[in-house]
Amino acid sequence: MPMLILLGALAGQSLAPIEALATVPASVQMLAGILVAIPISMYMGKAGRRSGFLLGAVFMIAGGLLAVLALVIGSFLLLCVAHLVLGIAFIAINFFRFAAAESVAEQYKAKAISYTLASGLVAALIGPLIYTLFRDALLPIPFAGAYLALSCLGGLGCLPLAMMGKMMPLTAVGGQVEDIQPQTKRQILSRPLVLLAIVAAAVSMASMVLLMIPTPLAMEAVGHEGHYGADVIRWHVIAMFAPSFITGSLIQRYGSISVISAGFALLIAASVVASLGVGLMQFYVSLMLLGVGWNFGFIGGTYLLQSAVSEQERPLIQGINDTILAIASSIASLSAGALYAGFGWPALAIATVGLLVVVIMVVLAGRTWSRMREPSL
Repeated sequence: MPMLILLGALAGQSLAPIEALATVPASVQMLAGILVAIPISMYMGKAGRRSGFLLGAVFMIAGGLLAVLALVIGSFLLLCVAHLVLGIAFIAINFFRFAAAESVAEQYKAKAISYTLASGLVAALIGPLIYTLFRDALLPIPFAGAYLALSCLGGLGCLPLAMMGKMMPLTAVGGQVEDIQPQTKRQILSRPLVLLAIVAAAVSMASMVLLMIPTPLAMEAVGHEGHYGADVIRWHVIAMFAPSFITGSLIQRYGSISVISAGFALLIAASVVASLGVGLMQFYVSLMLLGVGWNFGFIGGTYLLQSAVSEQERPLIQGINDTILAIASSIASLSAGALYAGFGWPALAIATVGLLVVVIMVVLAGRTWSRMREPSL
């Protein structure tokens, strides 16, 4: 993930015909979720989680190699295609959080989701290091070495999956999803808790993307050296995943809605700090608050969704959920590039505050109207 954050913006900038298009590869990567989240979830519901995860690893290998080719021939369009393929891989990998919840008893589901996302700490520590070591490994073509390293990571990811044949069931995980009628689908999606779960995760993702994607560009523009950009992203990703060791316990103790509310408050704080200036410390503080806020909102929403739907409903609803996440992320990424190029970093941060305030008002109004109750733990 941190490698894709850095590469999506910087490699895109190196090939983009105009500055405003620099974040398009990252946006296309997120756009992939709109196209494939439901098909991948349904495929896993029929063929099993392991088959779906292996398919994701194959796409990761292919995407990295396509990006290397794009940089060799200097094709911005092919780089966008490569990030589309990498986005498909990322969508498949994201279903690990649901697979973890499905593998344990009800009282452990929140912690299972949290601990699975806590594995992102490894990415936070190793990802920027791999990027720094390999970005110039294929000189005179910058960034190509880092994309090749991504392909190698995809190959390594196949090894533990191949050894899990007896532990990860190959049968369907979600029942006969094709039996769910369109009217029933609408009824499921109209449940207040399902709506809140999807909105919480989508807004948390969109808010993070708005500030995260342009961060390397904004830091370089004001004169911060390149290694500081990688370090800020590293600490941002640490802040995204380190709280996962306690987020599950917080959900069990205070409830997912309270944790989601705390996440929204932290996201607003991150945006306010970012709007106050472009000092190095402000980037560090803002991106770390952003990471913790995303963690609370995203894990809280994921657990709430898992609790609000039945086993039969999960493959379809999980796919719809991740499709909406991809739509929110894509819109945020495209908007981030345009807002940053047109108005600058502080204006981008202020826009994020406005988005969050509006969503919180809508959620509070909806919660009061429906008198929602938390699912029993």
